[in-house]
Amino acid sequence: MGLGPGDPGSLTLEAREVLASAPEVYLRTRQHPTVGSLPAGPVLHSFDHLYEEQDTFEGVYASITREVLSLARRPEGVTYAVPGHPLVGEATGVALVEGCRKEGLPCRVVGGISFLEPVCTALEVDPLTAGMQLVDALHLSGAGPSAGLDPQRPAIVAQVYNGRVASQAKLILLDLYPENHLVTVVAHAGIPREEETVELPLRDVDRRGRFDHLTCLYLPALAAAQDLRTFGGLQRIVARLRAPDGCPWDRQQTHASLKGFLLEEAYEALAALDEEDSHLLCEELGDLLMQIMLHVQIASESGEFEMGDVIQGIAGKLVRRHPHVFGDVQVETAEEVALNWEVIKKEERGEAPLLAAVPISLPALAHVQSLQDRAARVGFEWPHLERVLDKLTEELRELSRAESTAQRLDEFGDVLFMLTSVARKLNIDAEEALRLAARKFRRRFTRMERLAQERGMKLEDLSLSEMERLWEEAKG
Repeated sequence: MGLGPGDPGSLTLEAREVLASAPEVYLRTRQHPTVGSLPAGPVLHSFDHLYEEQDTFEGVYASITREVLSLARRPEGVTYAVPGHPLVGEATGVALVEGCRKEGLPCRVVGGISFLEPVCTALEVDPLTAGMQLVDALHLSGAGPSAGLDPQRPAIVAQVYNGRVASQAKLILLDLYPENHLVTVVAHAGIPREEETVELPLRDVDRRGRFDHLTCLYLPALAAAQDLRTFGGLQRIVARLRAPDGCPWDRQQTHASLKGFLLEEAYEALAALDEEDSHLLCEELGDLLMQIMLHVQIASESGEFEMGDVIQGIAGKLVRRHPHVFGDVQVETAEEVALNWEVIKKEERGEAPLLAAVPISLPALAHVQSLQDRAARVGFEWPHLERVLDKLTEELRELSRAESTAQRLDEFGDVLFMLTSVARKLNIDAEEALRLAARKFRRRFTRMERLAQERGMKLEDLSLSEMERLWEEAKG
């Protein structure tokens, strides 16, 4: 049964009738204002001692559930009372209903006014109309950065038991909300002469000083332009840019017009990886994500697909292609994983040609290496590096003997193809190797230019031998 939010006057008539006829009542805790005003008659027991004996609330609730179920097996059963409503923010209530169902024990739930009604009364908000979110402070503290909250909807964080829980909750919430976002601390809602509401910035919420099991936090919704740390917030910003009264540039973009930007941002992300600059990588991944979001928004507007379709597609693929994680397939090596992956892909795509899935739009070296990788999966490759190097030497000789432009183009392509095969044998990404070489050349040539300028010289006026000396100096 529920004892209501704390005001003895909020105890329901049904609850009073149960109390009047019960010889004994087991309380989850005596630390509730209504307990001191309960009708005389039943013997009161409590489980407060478990809070001292257990290290976690989860342990306390599990122990209470076990003991109440044991009492329920008696012929006379048991009357168990909790603050608020037995099934609203009450872990033991839900666990007991499930436990009685499993054991075939009869169970009667006597409702009560939950903490939510007086909190909403104190805030003067309608939770349904406002789209209110409700989360337990303890669950929030262990839920990770997003905690499942949408900052563009109001939220109540309930059961902020003490300052430590308030601090933990604040740290999670600061990953979603600005530090100056005004939060209302609601304490002892619905209890005459004890109810208190205090509005203060989120950064100061744990410095208020008064926290107990009757304390909640209320977080008003953020405006779209303030919701800057969630995926949903980014979606709404992109949608706003594409709205009729949004940005003219964004509104005129199409899948085709954005292709170059998508490729450019991908390469800039690769460059940040090459630089091993985490801050730059963070920025470039954001730019790349922006391109993806724009394509999805354009597709959504034309009815092609939604973001949910994109996410479902990749999430479903990951689950299907990792049966060793989400199923009962046993693997021991990364090679076995790759083999299973290809088998599953083939089953999904039917009898399509092995190389059909390699995008022709890939950069040439990456395209070649991908083709070679797929051919190697069915054994079409030289087993040893020495044989590949021999073939490379043969292709170089053929290039040296080529006479026409067409022949040179053909033979040079063969040389690059074999160099890519050498890279595969050495477990090197050919595209990355060339990109790193280009970056090294850019760095050294720029330093060579600077050295020449410092000495009052122009590169175009220097002989090759003079430039080579500068080059060696730049290398140092």
